[in-house]
Amino acid sequence: MSLEEMKDLHLEEKYLQPETKEVNGILMTKMISDNWDKIWNFQAKPDDLLIATSQSTTWTQEIVDMIQNDGDLQKCQRANTFDRHPFIEWALPPPLSSGLDLANKMPSPRTLKTHLPVQMLPPSFWKENAKIIYVARNAKDCLVSYYHFSRMNKMVPDPGSWEEYVETFKAGKVLWGSWYDHVKGWWHAKDQHRILYLFYEDMKEDPRREIRKILKFLEKEVSEEVLDKIIHHTSFEVMKENPMANYTTLPTSIMDHSISPFMRRGMPGDWKNYFTVAQNEDFDKDYKRKMAGSTLTFRTAL
Repeated sequence: MSLEEMKDLHLEEKYLQPETKEVNGILMTKMISDNWDKIWNFQAKPDDLLIATSQSTTWTQEIVDMIQNDGDLQKCQRANTFDRHPFIEWALPPPLSSGLDLANKMPSPRTLKTHLPVQMLPPSFWKENAKIIYVARNAKDCLVSYYHFSRMNKMVPDPGSWEEYVETFKAGKVLWGSWYDHVKGWWHAKDQHRILYLFYEDMKEDPRREIRKILKFLEKEVSEEVLDKIIHHTSFEVMKENPMANYTTLPTSIMDHSISPFMRRGMPGDWKNYFTVAQNEDFDKDYKRKMAGSTLTFRTAL
């Protein structure tokens, strides 16, 4: 979907605050559910790279784009993130272009984006053995981040009050489904497929180490000078000022940065500024039950 098409959306308020509808028990926007057959039948290619997360994809997208362009800033400024890396399941009403339309028009090799849980990924990705980078972030910071994102993004359902949203998140009644199922599902799949499973907290702690993992996975080499450049230009502080990554080019009728900036804090542990003691205790009990039996562990602060 081009920026011009996005700008046209402010004339069509009916597209905003969309209806939701479940697909196989997972909450989606109605536009995604209405286009589900096309999404499910999307044809991946062997040289596709898919970046998957339950949320917070943009940082990894920028790192990958800089790797693919050998640190060339000008090339990485060629278009908005959402035009460089099609969001495969994101669907909009005709005549607007969906993520699928954009992906299908894009020459190979393509870098694509998804928030789909593993069981809902179009099967052609497995058949073609495409590479996938999955980034997981701890539940509490995900909750806070998605709450503020939902407040400012008019194309996803209103989150309600903080207290209401904590319960909504715990119940898994958010777009793309339960965080718990999402991170566990991709974790279980990582050893059967070409999946690099990364943790947001690790990336924050030591971006050089984690970017090296991405380089190895992509079978790419860059000089130390280029690596330093990638680390600098994909830092939160620099990306926050980058209009090709921070979504400020969109009209306020779609994303209202005066409510909350798209790139808000970006630091592990921000949840401590929102959870009450009681909410934290209840969340921890619920978390322990839902993550029981999984080898997956997260850090909630650095």
